[in-house]
Amino acid sequence: MRVLVTRPAEDAKSLLAALKSQGHEGVLAPLLDIRILGGVELEMADVQALVLTSANGARAFAARSAVRDVPALCVGDATAREALALGFETVKSAAGDVEALAALVIKILDPKQGPLLHPASTKVAGDLAGLLEAEGFVYRREVLYEAVKADVLPEIVRTEMLEGTLDGVLLFSPRTGAAFAALVDKAGLAAHLTGITAFCLSDPVAQNVRALKWKDIRIAVKPDQASLLALLNM
Repeated sequence: MRVLVTRPAEDAKSLLAALKSQGHEGVLAPLLDIRILGGVELEMADVQALVLTSANGARAFAARSAVRDVPALCVGDATAREALALGFETVKSAAGDVEALAALVIKILDPKQGPLLHPASTKVAGDLAGLLEAEGFVYRREVLYEAVKADVLPEIVRTEMLEGTLDGVLLFSPRTGAAFAALVDKAGLAAHLTGITAFCLSDPVAQNVRALKWKDIRIAVKPDQASLLALLNM
């Protein structure tokens, strides 16, 4: 199967390798450009743990702090792998979404032991702060990077759609889904989606592309890469 990979370039590396190992062909066309923001060293004296909702958050934190001995609680396995690769000593994965991450934090941490630091983008999905603060945790969000949407549909996407060579599009976030829908509509290519399947990480992602006339929309049973790729073999 030939599928469009819309993830940022750094995040797409392992995904492209996984696709190839399963006999699929990935076409890389990032719709978001990740830009890590500069700044001073982060204050970490009283932080009991990091809550990481993306691999980009882990990378952005690593660019602003040398601390690696604080526990890193991660939304999913891909983020956990990145945290381990960056040298964090204690890493745990919620293997799910923001709600699963909050549940993991509540289960294993004590609000009295100090605040939680969330290395985040300028825009966040879900209400991690609300979920944690409701349980008495002090939540501290640090905006360390931004995800800038593409202004136009990448030329490779236009070519693939016009030539009818794509079987599917992989969509990992609601924001990417919304960006794809807007750019396809802007390019006047919506009619070329009728032979293409949208493979979505979660229902919120699918909601942002339902207005388009796809061949099919499939949603992963769990919000992780393995579950999304499993859809390609069904």
